[in-house]
Amino acid sequence: MKIGVFGSEYQVDKQNMLRRLVEKLHELEAEIYVDNSFYIYLTDALNFDPEISGVLCDDPFDLDLILSIGGDGTFLHTAARVNKQNIPILGINTGRLGFLADVSVKDIEETLDELYRNYYRVEERRLLQLHVNGQPFRGYNYALNEVAILKRDTSSMITIHTQLNGEYLTSYQADGLVIATPTGSTAYSMSINGPILIPQCDNLILSPVAPHSLNVRPLVIPDSYTITLGVESRSKTFLVALDGRSEVFPSGIQLSVSAADYTTKVIKRYNHTFYQTLRDKLMWGADARKK
Repeated sequence: MKIGVFGSEYQVDKQNMLRRLVEKLHELEAEIYVDNSFYIYLTDALNFDPEISGVLCDDPFDLDLILSIGGDGTFLHTAARVNKQNIPILGINTGRLGFLADVSVKDIEETLDELYRNYYRVEERRLLQLHVNGQPFRGYNYALNEVAILKRDTSSMITIHTQLNGEYLTSYQADGLVIATPTGSTAYSMSINGPILIPQCDNLILSPVAPHSLNVRPLVIPDSYTITLGVESRSKTFLVALDGRSEVFPSGIQLSVSAADYTTKVIKRYNHTFYQTLRDKLMWGADARKK
């Protein structure tokens, strides 16, 4: 099996875990390919030069699956690198909170054994696609979590004129607007009181950021809709962020957000469910009085 390894560059205290991971992959006789930037980090910063089959510098990748070592941010970066190559990704969580990267460090060996027994499932996650004035967003114009329209300065709100399938919805006066997928419903959107959707929902969420009017609430719409946006700003500019990758745009342009023409494949263990992740990560049902 050809396995790619991607990771964040904040693994100083995780050297033992990385060595365990490589040892287990060698035990399983896997062909190991490491992302170039992560390989440089391993060799230069951690002085760890694992025996591998190759370094991934350019697309495309000839891989069976990919391991993303880090948190959800690392998973998003990995998904952007994979793009439309249809390679499933497993997220191994070395941080504190993970909905995409939900395999714990202590379960690495057991999880890899399950992969080699084909004892796992693959979930297809919807992405968003952004066009600006009818043209693709510069670079990678897709988002697995959300597209966020945000003000740049600290003094004034922006006005976001919003249409759904060509029909006027409203003009949000707010610090911004977050358009989230079900996957992104537990990310930025949740932090601004958007609803949580299960990954299998065929919906999108529109969540205003600090709206001027308190009666403006998050809205759930079908993911078949096209969302058209026009932005007014006193500073004449505003930010557009796709999963945290941001760019400044001038007022007056037209933005179009719709479902992407492909999905990201996410590997999940059979004994792990989204509801279990909610309980574990958000501590649903936990009693702080019990220790």
